[in-house]
Amino acid sequence: MDNMIDALKYIDPAGCSYQEWAQVGMALKHEGFPVSVWDNWSAQDSRRYHAGECVKKWESFREEAMSTVTGGTVYFMAKARGWQPPRPADGDEPLSWDATLTVGKSKDEEVIIDKRWLEGRELNEPEKWHPSKDLITYLETLFQPEEYVGYCVQSWQRDEGSRFVPAGKGIYSRTAGELIEQLKRYGDDIGATMGDYNQSCGGWIRFNPLDGNGVKNANVTDFRYALIESDSISCEVQNEILRKLELPIACLVHSGKKSLHAIVHIDANGYDEYRKRVDYLYRVCEKNGLQLDKQNRNPSRLSRMPGLMRAGKKQWLIAVNIGKQDFPSWKEWFEEQNDDLPDFENLDELDWNDLPPLADPLIDGILRKGHKMLLSGPSKAGKSFLQIELAIAIGCGGDWMGWKCQQGRVIYVNFELDRPSCLHRFADVYDRLKIPADMRRNVEVWNLRGKSLALDKLAPKLIRRAKKINPVAVILDPIYKVITGDENSAEQMALFCNQFDKIASEVGCAAIYCHHHSKGAQGGKKAMDRASGSGVFARDPDALLDLIELPLKPDTINYLKNKYACAAIADYLDSHKVGWRSDVGPDDLLSEYQMMEYARANLDAAQMEEVGHLTAQTDSAAKHTTAWRVSCTLREFEKPDDKDIYFRWPIHTLDREGVLKDIRPDVEINGKTFHQRDKSDGSAKKEKAERERQEIIDAYEVLQAEKDEPVTLADFVERSEEFFGKKLKRFGIRKRILKTGEFEIDKGEIWPMENNDDNDDKD
Repeated sequence: MDNMIDALKYIDPAGCSYQEWAQVGMALKHEGFPVSVWDNWSAQDSRRYHAGECVKKWESFREEAMSTVTGGTVYFMAKARGWQPPRPADGDEPLSWDATLTVGKSKDEEVIIDKRWLEGRELNEPEKWHPSKDLITYLETLFQPEEYVGYCVQSWQRDEGSRFVPAGKGIYSRTAGELIEQLKRYGDDIGATMGDYNQSCGGWIRFNPLDGNGVKNANVTDFRYALIESDSISCEVQNEILRKLELPIACLVHSGKKSLHAIVHIDANGYDEYRKRVDYLYRVCEKNGLQLDKQNRNPSRLSRMPGLMRAGKKQWLIAVNIGKQDFPSWKEWFEEQNDDLPDFENLDELDWNDLPPLADPLIDGILRKGHKMLLSGPSKAGKSFLQIELAIAIGCGGDWMGWKCQQGRVIYVNFELDRPSCLHRFADVYDRLKIPADMRRNVEVWNLRGKSLALDKLAPKLIRRAKKINPVAVILDPIYKVITGDENSAEQMALFCNQFDKIASEVGCAAIYCHHHSKGAQGGKKAMDRASGSGVFARDPDALLDLIELPLKPDTINYLKNKYACAAIADYLDSHKVGWRSDVGPDDLLSEYQMMEYARANLDAAQMEEVGHLTAQTDSAAKHTTAWRVSCTLREFEKPDDKDIYFRWPIHTLDREGVLKDIRPDVEINGKTFHQRDKSDGSAKKEKAERERQEIIDAYEVLQAEKDEPVTLADFVERSEEFFGKKLKRFGIRKRILKTGEFEIDKGEIWPMENNDDNDDKD
């Protein structure tokens, strides 16, 4: 309750729209406050306040209409005007409802004044006052002699007790030079120059030059100044804040009541720049304790004119040209005050024998703790499963694609799947990896499908939650769900990727995230150029792991079918026949045929039917297995060799036999996909040549054993289908025989060579 009353002090009813005024009332009623709180607060707006109006409106509020207007509405409005919720003294109390708005920062980025220590800076009202001198100084400071000045000294009052307001547009066709000349002529009789005014309410003046044709924003000829006014705190505290902020104040005027009017340099080239600079100025002021009237943003706004009396008080000029010289120099100074970056380090001054230790590896040879890793690849690569496998490997301290992971707690942030699907995926991977239930406690899952925000909004909330469990890694899957900005813009993606730095540095963990490839076959590109969008995605992480598909041919699929079938039969025998492995040799374990033969000899018909059903499933599994090559681009470690892996739902496995090593990925040229010829070390070609050589030698020995006469080319031709599996002509057989280097041919007869260095073809 006390917090809400404190927050309400920062909301000026005079600066609220009708809707905001009503929302404050609804919020107060919803939270159980009496109507008198709303009425007393509303009475601060003397221009619009009417006795009894709050009570009448209060009675019309119904609870169903207030369902979305609670105390949080008041807190939100107050925070936008500079209010800060009180913080616990020792830091161990539960966080308040709005803690997610400020988590992760030791201080607000734009706060340099601690309002708790403000005492106020004394204002010395002049005893010997020369009103015309104040006004002349004001005009000389803000205007050139030839520039038109707008002002108003006529006022009106809606009814007795309400405040005075300017009557009409006032005067806007006189120049600063004319006014200054007359003020000097008539002295302190300001009425003789500016016109008679009501000393009960004073008068007003516009602080930007006009074109002499009107008083709207369009009539402003130079967007030079903006008005800063606050009346929620004492004038002395206002004076202290304005000066501590080093605002580039051209003129500081006492309003004659409860506010100071600071005419601040904006120095804008046009209205658009004026608006942006004023927004920045107002935000800084409000965050540092000045609750401002938003209506004062306009460049044609009226401000209090120095040199006039107001209800017995002076509207006097306090100071001119204080703070920084202009807006750009002030903005640069202010942002330096918020600069919490480290200082330069001179290398000559460092102790090279006592350098700070490197962060421990989280994934051996790949990623350190507190660093960033990007996993990129096309669709259907099983990237989400691969990240689930990584989360499990970190939680268990196990291996991931052959790399050892250090054990610790890990947060898996799921943006894409609904909660049941995500949890079932984890269960499927745990079961396939045969990890016991007591090894699952280190993995935290945060399901955000349908609830995720842009990453710059989500990061503080994630950081607050993550700090409670101290994870070694946070995995975000996938990032396209939380990207802010144009994916192809380097500038915008750099800002986006900064959020991963923030997560890693503030939580003290690794940030691991997943991104997709651009369209088309990627085999012709470098691994770091395959990710979609800006090149920032490849340059930003400390480790980039890229997946590219390897096209599988029938012989590889048959190899997988045999491998899966052998594994399935072995698993079945493990559960149905004790000690069977001692009966089967190592080579037989790798042959589906031999494993089936052993099963037939040792299992009954019903069991064999079950085995047949299992092996039939492996045929489909082999056909649906995909193969991938993982390439690493690393900042902290030496680049490792590429890894080839299979994805058989739901897990990835390493190709430990090297079956995939010679396969090349597809490439895209001019929009068309092409298959590359697989690499080879020449071993297959050598094997073929040796096989053909041995076939010739074996055939010669057979023919020689059957004949008492010399073996001839005609003998080889006649029986070529028997020896070589196909019909060969005389020329082809002759070529094969000579290629062996073992024989010579003389007039169609074939003789073993006595000296292999002397091979004369006499045929």
